[in-house]
Amino acid sequence: MANKPIGESSGLRSPQTPRSSAASPRPKFDADLLKAYIRKLVSSTLQSKTWPGIKEKEKVKAWNKEIGERVKERMVEIQPRGFKYIVLTQIHENLGQGGRADIACHWEDGDIVAQEMYSNDSLICVCIALAVA
Repeated sequence: MANKPIGESSGLRSPQTPRSSAASPRPKFDADLLKAYIRKLVSSTLQSKTWPGIKEKEKVKAWNKEIGERVKERMVEIQPRGFKYIVLTQIHENLGQGGRADIACHWEDGDIVAQEMYSNDSLICVCIALAVA
């Protein structure tokens, strides 16, 4: 019996599976519907809010959690199956600073990213939601 490295002509390699299959159509996610929801949610949640003092930092944590949870719930309502959902919400004090955010992804057709930004005189919020099949 000859000693061969594992996987070399021994039949132990996993078969290659195609990334997309014509037999099972990929679900579609309505990114425009989600973007409109995020825009309305962030605006209505934060429009009357001001950046809290140091002793009230838990308020920002609660706003982040509320927005993130509600966006995730809406994503499940839009498309309950076939996707993994990721929601990132950041709220910062608005001190007149500039900012920039980019995202680079490699994914299949049908995966989406929805991003909305909101600002008032006191705070800036960026909400990014991803639906990945």
